[in-house]
Amino acid sequence: MTGNYVKSLTGRLILNPSWVIVALLTLAGVAAAQTEQAQVGFRFLENPVSAEAMGKGGSGVATITNSNAIFWNPAGVGWIERSLDLNISYTKGIAGINYFAPALGVRLGTFGVLVFDGIFMDYGQFYGTRRANNAEGYVETGTFSPQAFAVGIGFSQKVSDHFSYGVHIKYAYQNLGSAWISTAGTDISDPNLQIASIKYSHGEPAFDVGAYYDFLFHGIRFGASLQNVSRQITYEQQSFLMPFAVNFGLSVEPMSFFGKDDPLSKALVVSVESTHPRDFRENVHFGAEYTFVNILSLRAGYMLGLDERGFTAGVGVKENLAGSDLHVDYAFEPFGIFGLVHYLSFGLTY
Repeated sequence: MTGNYVKSLTGRLILNPSWVIVALLTLAGVAAAQTEQAQVGFRFLENPVSAEAMGKGGSGVATITNSNAIFWNPAGVGWIERSLDLNISYTKGIAGINYFAPALGVRLGTFGVLVFDGIFMDYGQFYGTRRANNAEGYVETGTFSPQAFAVGIGFSQKVSDHFSYGVHIKYAYQNLGSAWISTAGTDISDPNLQIASIKYSHGEPAFDVGAYYDFLFHGIRFGASLQNVSRQITYEQQSFLMPFAVNFGLSVEPMSFFGKDDPLSKALVVSVESTHPRDFRENVHFGAEYTFVNILSLRAGYMLGLDERGFTAGVGVKENLAGSDLHVDYAFEPFGIFGLVHYLSFGLTY
């Protein structure tokens, strides 16, 4: 062992897992100490990606190990075994707000896994107005569509059969349209009134970091991640951060305690996950997944601590075709008075 590194049997240098974990927890404490409650922007970064995770109550920190893990815990992508891992997710959300999220993982031999990803929002079309000195009190300014997206690149290295770490760097952008402000005059009836249109758009980098540990004992796996670590963003006189959160997850295969050598011992996976967001109270997610002969998966979950959200359920189908693994996943989530949210994911590994 030399400093923060250890040399593997293959001769390559890899990070010492203990230092990665210490750095992760230290960064969590520093980031939490520098934030103030209830001030975040770029909220679209909190939108969950992956029907597989949402079918299990939004549990992905310790249960997702394909390219969609980049949206939950970047350390999870280090467990991708194939050369390429592609996932495409689409969410039909509330109030006509939908989003699309692709993720592509590329294995770099024994060194690690590189992931390219993005999330692209569709808010629909809005009608703009501004105040005017007429009978209606306003005039129309045309239609506009708010824009928001984030694109990123991540890397994860599986240090041993037990441990992996991951980092994810992204660029987030949003355009909220234009606002009309007065540059001269006192009120709407002032003949000297002058108005101007100001655009509200901004782009900013952020990063995520995570760790993943498999105890290789009854399917017990632990994951931790920090999401959306960013600097202060300012609109007019108001400053805020991106939606920073600290997440912890744990999963287990309970049937393995009764028959470790039974093929069915790995069929059921249960998980629990806690999320500590910057702008809301802690919430806890519970999930369960039962897989039949590695083809059909049934999922259900529940989220505690959220106002309009609770129960989720979903299903997944896997198939091997010409050496490639295909999987399609669907999940739904009742969202209070807003109705159902639908999640659909398609995955291909080669």
